[in-house]
Amino acid sequence: MEEKDETMIDHYFTIAQNGEHEIEIKKSRFICFMRRVYTEEEAKAFIAEIKKEHWKANHNCSAFILGENSEIQRSSDDGEPSGTAGVPMLEVLKKQELINVAAVVTRYFGGTKLGAGGLIRAYSHAVSEAIDAIGLVEGKLQQEVSLFIDYSQHGKLQNFLEASAYTTKETLFTEKITVICLVDEEKVTQFIEEITELLSGQFTYEEGDTSYHEIAVSSKRER
Repeated sequence: MEEKDETMIDHYFTIAQNGEHEIEIKKSRFICFMRRVYTEEEAKAFIAEIKKEHWKANHNCSAFILGENSEIQRSSDDGEPSGTAGVPMLEVLKKQELINVAAVVTRYFGGTKLGAGGLIRAYSHAVSEAIDAIGLVEGKLQQEVSLFIDYSQHGKLQNFLEASAYTTKETLFTEKITVICLVDEEKVTQFIEEITELLSGQFTYEEGDTSYHEIAVSSKRER
């Protein structure tokens, strides 16, 4: 069995996938690009990539958060008035409790100045809408628990698991049935107790690796 690293957090939130989303405000285009990143080098490379691709844009503002405890936080206004772009973008990422994610908002100026308050709202809105469009996931630290049961017990166990919050990863049919479940690490003891009661103790089990498994969640505004 893989031992849990004591530094591992129980759960985290991040974007479901890399993506982009565009909004228009007073004829200015705001295109938000988002990517999962795990090091400052990756984040900087992503920002440089967008700047190279959109070199004709007026601004390519950015923000990123790295580390399980959000240890690294960076932002850039890229020529917009100080505090009107990068920091508001970073605040949206922090409000959503996201980690290991970078956002770049590319602005093509449409001819109408927005003012400081308008810029703050525009850059915040660009990131918020991109998060809603791309989607979020919660990574939960879960343990694999393999249950070894007789064929006659399968129906009862299956009904229980389908009605519960536990996740079935895989079911193997050999001489016995092996049902591999994913259980939140702090609930493993409770899970075994529930299965013991359900099957009157007529089963065996084996605890496996502990790792993160991701499930889709709504944005913090909707949670």
